[in-house]
Amino acid sequence: MTVQETSLAAPERADIRRLGIGSGTALCAGAVLGPGVLTLPSLAAAAAGPASILAWVVLLAMCVPVAASFAALGARFPDGGGVATYVHRAIGPRAAAVVGWWFYGAVPIGVVSAAWIGGKYVADAVGWGEPGAYAVAGAVLAGALVSNAVGLRMSGRVQLLLGGLLAAVLLCTVLTAAPQVSAAHFTPFLPGGWASVGSAASVLFFAFAGWEAASHLSGEFADPRRDLPRVTRRTLLVITVLYLGLAVVTIGVLGPAAADTDTPLTELLARSVGSAARPVAAAAALFLTFGAVNSYLAGASRLGAALGRDGAAPRLLAKGGAPGEVPRRSLAVLGGTAVAVGAAAGFGGADLDLLMRATATCLAAVTLAGLAAALVLLPRRTPLWCGAVASSLLTAAVLAFAGWLLVIPAVLACAAGGFLTLRRGLR
Repeated sequence: MTVQETSLAAPERADIRRLGIGSGTALCAGAVLGPGVLTLPSLAAAAAGPASILAWVVLLAMCVPVAASFAALGARFPDGGGVATYVHRAIGPRAAAVVGWWFYGAVPIGVVSAAWIGGKYVADAVGWGEPGAYAVAGAVLAGALVSNAVGLRMSGRVQLLLGGLLAAVLLCTVLTAAPQVSAAHFTPFLPGGWASVGSAASVLFFAFAGWEAASHLSGEFADPRRDLPRVTRRTLLVITVLYLGLAVVTIGVLGPAAADTDTPLTELLARSVGSAARPVAAAAALFLTFGAVNSYLAGASRLGAALGRDGAAPRLLAKGGAPGEVPRRSLAVLGGTAVAVGAAAGFGGADLDLLMRATATCLAAVTLAGLAAALVLLPRRTPLWCGAVASSLLTAAVLAFAGWLLVIPAVLACAAGGFLTLRRGLR
C-alpha cells in the first residue's frame, strides 16, 4: 500500500535525480510490501484454506501487466503525479478527483488496520489479549498523528530500512519454517469451493497495492525508459519469492490452525525457532506498523491538501500544503476519521478482516482506474496493452467479490462528484 502525495495536475519535475536501480528497487518493493502481509496469510487461509495459494498465484500473475503498465506510463510521462495524473490525462479532472478521494478515504481504514496488526503481535507476545491489542493499536495511531502534527517525518533511509526489515523477517520466516511443511496440510485443497478463492483474493489485494509507486518515482530516475522496467522486474521477483514462500509455509506448517491465528509469522517462527521468537516478532511488527502508519498519514495529509488546493476538495484542507509546512487540517480529518473507525472496530463494529477488505476494495478501485488510463494512453493492440486489458478484467473480478463493500468507493465517488458539481454551481 502506498499513498498519493502530489497534486492531481502533473507537477514540475526536479532537476536532480538520484535513484539508481538498487535504491529504486528497494523503494518500489517497500511500497508493495506492507504490514498487511503480517496477517494476510491467515485471513486468506480462513477464506479458502489451502486453495488460498491459488489466490496468491492469480494476483501475482495479475501484477505482471499491472506493474508493466504503470512502469510504461511512468516512462512516458515521468512526473510525481502518479495514477491521478494519468487518469486526468486519459479521462479528465473529475475522474482524477474521484481517484484522489478513493486514496484519501482508504487511508483512515488502512492505518487502523496496520496499527491493529502491530497491536495483535505485541498482545500475543506478552499475553495482554484483545484489550491489549486495542491499546497498543491506539498508541501507535496516536504516536503517528502527533509525529505528523509536529512536523516530524521519517527520512527516506529510515523508510528504506523498515522495508528491508520486513523483507528480511519474511525471508527468515520462510527459510526457517520450510523444513516443517507437511503435504497432508494441503488436503482437502478446495474445502470452500471456487468462490472461496475469489473471497481470498479480495482481501489479499491489500498486499498487492502499491505498483503505482513506480510511476511516482519515475521522475527521480536519470533514464526512466531504461531504469523503470529493470526496477519493475526485480521488484516482481522479490515479492513473488516472498509472497509465494509465505503462502506455502503458512498452509504447509500450520495446516488448519493457519485460519485461527492473527499472528501467523509468530506461530511459524515459534515452531521453528522456539518461544523466544515471539518478542522478536512482536518488536519487528511494532516498528513496521508504526513506520507504515506514520508514512501513510504523512502522504495522505498532503494528498488532502493538494485536493483542497486544486479545488477537488474543500479549500480549507489546502492550508499547510506548501513545501515545508504541515497540513494539520487535512491530518485532523484523517485522524478524526481513523479514531471513529477504530472506535467502531473496538466496540465490535468491524474485525481486522473487514477493515482490510474495505481498504483493499478502495485500492483495487484505484488500480482499476489506473489501468483504464493505461488503456487510453498506451499504444493499442500491443502485448502490453492486451496485458492491461487482462489485468483490468481480473481487477474488476476481484472487486466483484468485495460485495457490499463496493458501497465505500461508490459513496466516495458520489461525494467527490457532488462536491465538484456544488463548487461549479457556486461560481
